[in-house]
Amino acid sequence: MLSSTFVRPTVGRLVPVILAALLLAGCPSRAPQTPPSNIQDEASANSDYYLQQLQQSSDDNKADWQLLAIRALTREGKLPQAAAQLNALPQNMTDTQQQERQLLSAELQVANKAYGAARDALNKIDTSALSPNQLVRLYQAQIAANQGQASLPLIRAYIAQEPLLSAKAHQENLDNTWQTLLGLKPAEMNSIVINANENVLQGWLDLLRVYQENRQDPDLLKAGIKDWQNRYPQNPAAKSLPTQLNQVLNFTQASTSHIALLLPLNGQAKVFADAIQQGFAAAQSGITLTAPVQPTLPTSNPEPVATTPEMNADGAISPSAPDAQSVPATAEPPVVPAPVTPAPATGGQVKVYDTTSQPLPALLAQAQQDGATLVVGPLLKADVDLLATTPTTLNVLALNQPEQITDSPNICYFALSPEDEARDAARHIWEQQKRQPLLLIPRGSFGDRIAKAFADEWQKMGGQTVLQQAIGSAGELRQMVNSGGIRMSGTPVAATAPVQQSVTIAGLTIPAPPSDIPAASGGNIDAVYIVATQDQLTLIKPMIDMTTNSRSKPAMFASSRSYQAGAGPDFRLEMEGLQFSDIPLLAGANPQLQQQASAQFRRDYSLVRLYAMGMDAWTLANHFAEMRQLPGFQISGTTGVLTSSPNCVITRKLTWLQYRQGTVVPVS
Repeated sequence: MLSSTFVRPTVGRLVPVILAALLLAGCPSRAPQTPPSNIQDEASANSDYYLQQLQQSSDDNKADWQLLAIRALTREGKLPQAAAQLNALPQNMTDTQQQERQLLSAELQVANKAYGAARDALNKIDTSALSPNQLVRLYQAQIAANQGQASLPLIRAYIAQEPLLSAKAHQENLDNTWQTLLGLKPAEMNSIVINANENVLQGWLDLLRVYQENRQDPDLLKAGIKDWQNRYPQNPAAKSLPTQLNQVLNFTQASTSHIALLLPLNGQAKVFADAIQQGFAAAQSGITLTAPVQPTLPTSNPEPVATTPEMNADGAISPSAPDAQSVPATAEPPVVPAPVTPAPATGGQVKVYDTTSQPLPALLAQAQQDGATLVVGPLLKADVDLLATTPTTLNVLALNQPEQITDSPNICYFALSPEDEARDAARHIWEQQKRQPLLLIPRGSFGDRIAKAFADEWQKMGGQTVLQQAIGSAGELRQMVNSGGIRMSGTPVAATAPVQQSVTIAGLTIPAPPSDIPAASGGNIDAVYIVATQDQLTLIKPMIDMTTNSRSKPAMFASSRSYQAGAGPDFRLEMEGLQFSDIPLLAGANPQLQQQASAQFRRDYSLVRLYAMGMDAWTLANHFAEMRQLPGFQISGTTGVLTSSPNCVITRKLTWLQYRQGTVVPVS
């Protein structure tokens, strides 16, 4: 009882004090607070808090609270309010406050997508007076202002930022530095001039050289990386390799001694499967794009097949190929540089399985029972879709790809589709410094697929809205000649990718403002990508030429659908300036092989492309481990320069050619 009597009055005296403390804690706005001792440090509160403190603070603290409020408003995407506060800052600020104002101004320009002005502003900031936190923000702003375009300033920003980061952010910095280096074009690499004290940059460039010289041989690449680490022990990448290169050191070769080739040997798709199988066998026998061609190719000549979108619903063959027709044998293939020869294939026995005879799970089980170590196929999209739900330990190089890719450690996807060609066109047109493209595409689902693939790739690279316009038959186009021709306008393509990516500065994400391109307009169209037959292109290009003057004439690009090697001189002259893409085999990389393959398939170029796909499937099968384990691994093939993405979808870079003074020449 004594203890309880003693405690009660003590508690009674404490209650009013505790209540008063709680009331004061719940009402912090009643008295202005002192800003952080150093405005150069972190500031993670929201803008409402800083604006409230700004209103209640004394004159001595107002500028600090205002600077903090601008930072929060920019971070929250309230850009007009941030700009208003920035313009309202007093003139008589300390040097520290002026430095923060300059940095905030540049960050706001980045958020408003005024990237050129932001780069200029950032270059004028004296980095020696900035705190570590401000330096991180400055480098993040520089990175964002470069819009992901590989350049020496972007690499320098990553290198400068690296010592200020730790843990996951540090590794991401190294990975981003490496990806930017890989994005440099050969001409840019050859023209790089660095300062004598840029030892870290010199090390990175030497690592890139080691990679480029040895990437076709994993063993040589492993040795080269280890030698580089010994020569540059202080380089941050030597202590913690970029993830992609770390995978090289852990690379293990996969067995290709027994290959199971899964193709539809009956039904409507048989003609396509036959072309792929013949290309696969040709490559197995030693024929490559750059090897001497022996006149002993199979001479069977199947009847020409008019490939229609319905027949190509599975996406195995590019419907952008021209329909089969008799083309004169007087083709004049352009002379293009020969691609890099792939490393020698080492595959062994091949057994063909008919995917129309049994369900896919049963075929995979049978192939494994027969001793297969690698599967090439299936071809039809329905079967490829089943792969994701069919458990198998076999390595699989599928000859198509599903709509949604699931990254599986034992599956790669290699498709010869019109969407793949459209994505390559988007990358090429972007590299040509064009920024407002118009797509002229066939009316219907085929054109819709092309438009979506192009727009998705375009916006991944930082592009904005892509416009599209549907075109009809050659007869419809002839009627348009007398009714105003082709309009340089269109409607937006609905793409999966966001119109504009958000920007991350100092670990804080700034939401992207909405696109500023009109929803349905022509604007200043500077490029037109045309997916049309040769007959349609003969009408489309003159109409564009007639309806645009020389100063506003857009650059014109076309898909392989319109290219025929036997086109006469009148057509070539009329197409002056137009660029078009095709696979290296049909672009003249090996004229003798091109001629024999074309004759073998009676100039049905869609089947020739599938023949080339079969050749590349053999090459990829024999480098499956590299493609699966080493993202970015690259091989030059008959259907293009083949590169593996992180989820092992094989992308193709096509050959681009141009009509010039009646001849066909490589695009420089």
